[in-house]
This record gives sequence, structure tokens and C-alpha cells, in this order.
Amino acid sequence: MLENASPEAFDADEKERYESINTALEWVNESFNEMFRGLQPTDQFNIDKLLGEYFSKKAEEDKTRREAEKDKETQEAALPVFQPQPAAPASGKKKSTKPGKKASVMEKPILPAEPPEPIVKGSMAVGCVSLALAKTAAIIREIPLYLHVALLKPSQEMPKELAVPLPMITVLSCGKSSPGKLNLMKEVMLIPPAWLTVKQAMERCLDIQKQLMKMIEPPVQQPISMGESKKSASRDAGKKAPPPFLKKISHLGCLVIGSESLEHPLTLIQLACANLSLQLGIDMYLGLNCAAHELMDYSKGKYEILLGTHKTADEMVDVYLELTNKFPSIITFIDPLRKEDKQQWIVLRNTLGSKCYLIAEDCCRSVSKLLEDEGMSTPKCRGLVLKYTNETKISDLVQATQLSDGRKHIFVLGSPDGESTDDSLVDLAVGLGTRFIKLGGLSRGERVTKYNRLLAIEEELCKNGRLCEREEHEFLDFTEEEEEEEEEEPDYTDFAAGTVHTAV
Repeated sequence: MLENASPEAFDADEKERYESINTALEWVNESFNEMFRGLQPTDQFNIDKLLGEYFSKKAEEDKTRREAEKDKETQEAALPVFQPQPAAPASGKKKSTKPGKKASVMEKPILPAEPPEPIVKGSMAVGCVSLALAKTAAIIREIPLYLHVALLKPSQEMPKELAVPLPMITVLSCGKSSPGKLNLMKEVMLIPPAWLTVKQAMERCLDIQKQLMKMIEPPVQQPISMGESKKSASRDAGKKAPPPFLKKISHLGCLVIGSESLEHPLTLIQLACANLSLQLGIDMYLGLNCAAHELMDYSKGKYEILLGTHKTADEMVDVYLELTNKFPSIITFIDPLRKEDKQQWIVLRNTLGSKCYLIAEDCCRSVSKLLEDEGMSTPKCRGLVLKYTNETKISDLVQATQLSDGRKHIFVLGSPDGESTDDSLVDLAVGLGTRFIKLGGLSRGERVTKYNRLLAIEEELCKNGRLCEREEHEFLDFTEEEEEEEEEEPDYTDFAAGTVHTAV
């Protein structure tokens, strides 16, 4: 739910959430209670299979109900409605358009956005129960949850070493709901180099965030006399005052600022790093969550990246190329295009794939659906952001991370909207072996709790001699891989061509 949503939309969302929670409780207390009698919590895959079958049945019932409601609405709409006849025009002359005016025509027809998958009320019970049983099994085996998840992999051997995923830490939000003209950057993230520990990375990011807060602090107004006030007023007459920054903490746990250009937030971070004697591209990297699907103006068939500035999908590729040329420290783009712009994804991947990670998030909101179609509906990219929500099960995450084994692809576990203070997401990221974890900013309790868990796991692995060194950031020349893929028989290449980012 957006922060600036209307009260009516907020109330409707809360009502739907309340109904969904009640249905979930009914599933747990009645159906699941009976279904799991005699089963062991350690039998994760069998339990998840039963959960999946139960959900499929409920989803089919929900689909039938929706179709019946739709048919009823169609029939009601088809009933004749009496409408008064409009008065005849005074003259037979047709109204002509004024000379010089042209009808607005889209340069190219664009594919409409796919309708969102309907959420089955009660589906959250499936994911919650799957996770609860994994936690119970870990307690029975007297091992941490991350080790239990690691043992669910096909090898089922106790890992000698585990790597802690690198945090993608959000520091600025300049997206569509923020003040100013800039729409493109929903999240500006700091990505530490691979050799930093989580503790060092967080300390460094906190220092940068403090610098940013100082830089955007509005100047303190000094008291002035009446005479000076009149002189300054006449001197500044006609001058435009710079737009004030609006400083607040968003639901993402980061600073919200108003920006008038694409370069402004990145230049701010560059200056903050310089004040700390840090060099972007060496001591810290940048990542951008563009959320392009939120920027499409369907009346024009273009992305509105700045207020009043529209770009076609082809032009967006040039925008990102120019940004990386100006700021070579950018190593990640999340959702730079809509999932429907598949041809432009290929062009972008072939153009920027050797410089940064191109990651898709909006196209894979449902992990179970992603597994069903084997990722065939996802764009050509380096990674995917998977979210552990609703009907997603632990075994789904294990299966998803195994699909791209043997290929040089990354995985990221990320937080969903409306999250809680449960820190299990971090254990899942470590156990599954994800390359990154995306938790938002270093503020707000529900996010700080997860960062604290990440620190605790790193300390525990280091103490037990099980902390593995991470691989350095590595990018691929996809033009060469594409030639190889054309010669191979198609399998999971579309899905595996990406990195997987997972959220709970």
C-alpha cells in the first residue's frame, strides 16, 4: 500500500487484509490441524506438498467464484437501460477541429500491463505454516534455522562454511510518491564491496547516511533587523528560491528527498562519500530500484521518468547507459523496464550486462507460479527478486535456488511490503546461499531487527570457523552467452538467466 494512498483505498485494503487473516486462521485451526495429524515437523517437503495441494484447491474455488461474479456483472450490464434521445443539432454542419492541432498519437503501440494475479484470501496461512514448521524442525534438531534450511538442499550435508549475503542498503527514496520532479528512483541503495563484513558495511553506510542528513538539513534562519529585511527583500526580488528538501523517513526505512534531475541524488551520495574520504566504485557501490512498472503513462505509451519528461522503452535503454557512463559505480538496476518490454530487456542486458546486474522483481511476485512456468514469462535479466509471501513455501525457495545451479547467477532475498519484525528472512537468505539480501534502510524497527539478526549470524559463523569469504562482484558479457544459448536446446534458460532475490 502506498504511503500517499487515499483514506478510502487504505480502508478497503485494511478490510481485505482483515478478511484474509480471518480466513487464514480458519484454515490453520480447522483444515491444517486435521491434515497434519501424525506428520513430523521435519518432513518439510511432504508437508509443503500437502499445503500446495490444499491451496490449489482453494485457488480453483476462488477462480470459479470470481468468474461467476464476472458473468453476473456482464449480464446485468447487458440489460437495456432507457436513455433520453439527445436533441438534434441546430445545423447540419459538423464540428471541425481547429487548424494546426494534431491528435496525440503514440509512436508505437505498447503491450498493456498484465492484470495482477488475484490474491486468494487465507493464502498467507500456507507460507506462515511452512515457515513455522521449519522453525519447529530446527528447534527439534537443536540447530539454527539457517542451518536447517541449508540441509534442505539436495545434498543434505552439513555445510562446512556459509557466506553471509551482502546487504543492499537503501539510503534515499526519490520515487513517484516523493516530492520534486524525479520519479525514476524509488530506491537508491548502497552496495558494499564483497570483502567488507556486514558490520563494517553497516557502519560505513550509517556514516554516509549521517553525511546526507547534514547536507539536506535546511539552513538555520538567523534573526535579522527590519532594515536588513527590507534591503534583502529588494535585493532578492525576482530571484527564485531553490526548492526545499523534505526530510522524512519512509516506510522503506530511508530518507525521502525531492530531486529535480536524475543526477541529483547520485551526486549527493558522491559528495557525502568524498566528505568521508570514500571513493564510489571502490569503497562503495550504487544500486537503483527504478520500479519502471509504476512510471508508465499508458495514455502516451511512455515512461514518465521526470514530471513532464516521457521516454519510450527504447529511449530508456539510452537513459540507463548515460547514467552508468556518468556514474560507473552503479552496479545494479532493479526493474529498469516493465516485464512486457522483453525486447528492450534483451537490448539492455546485452548493452549493460557486462557492467552491472540487471534484476527483475515485479515479474515474479508469486514464486509458485514462477516455478510452474519454469520462468518462461520472465524477461532476459541477470536476477530475480523473489518474495516469501502468501502461498510461498520453504520448499519453493529451495527449488527456485536450485534451478540455476551451475550458472553464474546471483540470488537476493528481499523484504516485502507490510512486513513484521520477524527476522526469519535473514536465516532463509543465509541457508539458501543468496548473494544479496535487500532489507531497506537502517531505520524502523521491523528492518533494524533483521539487520541485527544478520550481524548475529555473521558473528556466530565467524566464532565457529564457518564464515566463508564472498566472491567478488562479477558481470557477464551476455552477447557471447546469447550465441551459445542459440546453439543449446531450450531448458530453464529464461529463468536461470537471472539472479533470484527473495523476500519474506
